[in-house]
Amino acid sequence: MSWDTYIKQFRNYLKLERSLAENSIDAYIRDITKLKEFFEIKNLDISALKVSQTDLIDFIEFINELGMSPYSQARILSGIKSFYKFLLYEQYIQKDPSELLESPKIGRKLPDTLEYHEIEQILSSIDMSTDGGTRNRAMLETLYSSGLRVSELIELKISNIYEDLGFIRVFGKGSKERLVPIGREALKFIKIYKDEVRNHQDIKRGYEDHLFLNMRGSRISRISVFNIIKSLALQAGIKKSISPHTFRHSFATHLIEGGADLRAVQEMLGHESITTTEIYTHLDRDYLKQVIREFHPRS
Repeated sequence: MSWDTYIKQFRNYLKLERSLAENSIDAYIRDITKLKEFFEIKNLDISALKVSQTDLIDFIEFINELGMSPYSQARILSGIKSFYKFLLYEQYIQKDPSELLESPKIGRKLPDTLEYHEIEQILSSIDMSTDGGTRNRAMLETLYSSGLRVSELIELKISNIYEDLGFIRVFGKGSKERLVPIGREALKFIKIYKDEVRNHQDIKRGYEDHLFLNMRGSRISRISVFNIIKSLALQAGIKKSISPHTFRHSFATHLIEGGADLRAVQEMLGHESITTTEIYTHLDRDYLKQVIREFHPRS
């Protein structure tokens, strides 16, 4: 039997024998579907009954790399454990591969993930009456809208913003190129920044196409972005440890928890290399825009 068949039986079990609410059932099914998607992404033909403990450890490491919070990882693991207890109960398997798994132990501590209301707190605390505030709002909206690394943000070029398509061209690690959807809110604040601030600056030679500039007319630095975000979080009363990467992790976590599938989020984060932008655009542009529209809080 296929993954879908076992998942359907698990849904019936949760509904008929455990009498769970529909929302709770949907959450369990999303967790199992993410495990199924993981094997599809890795091109592994592993049936639900043949999954090993090592496979599950690899899956947890994978969603950790996507930027999911430890809490979210633990919740997904709980859903997977319930699925394999069901398969054991129905005697489809003789041994539960999830039995000895503990909640994720993350060796490299990730920055705290912000709740959506905390994102809004920070954004709404920015003083848009100042040139710096107008630029900072556009930067943070872009970080959260597209899940960029800080290095990708500071290198973002005006010529790589395709407003009519709702995409930006990003150059990630190893100069790998990808197209990422960008939301209407981010585009709106980018336009305000360009029209009201950037167009009136004296721009240094070599930085004419860089979107985000410092007050001296050259590309803004990584440390400046870091300090701006730290300051804004403090101003908004956020007690968590915040960095530019916090917005990237929050982007991924909010999409996945909202129901977006792992493949789409993985591609938007740039964790899977693509052959050419042309192929990437042809296959996934409409689909990725749909994912952003359906699952991103600011869309």
